[in-house]
Amino acid sequence: MTKPTLLALSATALLLTQSALAAPKPCDELKAEIAARLDEKGVKGYEITAVENYKVGDAKVIGSCDGGTKKLTYVRK
Repeated sequence: MTKPTLLALSATALLLTQSALAAPKPCDELKAEIAARLDEKGVKGYEITAVENYKVGDAKVIGSCDGGTKKLTYVRK
């Protein structure tokens, strides 16, 4: 194969990989994954909530879910 062909194949493979990694997740699934990571680190006294994008306000956003229609917010209790 020629160098331009290999480059094109590599670029296509990279784009397909990124699309798979960036696939939208349901809020409950992402919330559970983040909570598990925080629990592993010993973080206590927090709340993760899924809210509509327009209801975020001043909350700390830690993720996006349901195809980008909602944000996960984090609050220390």
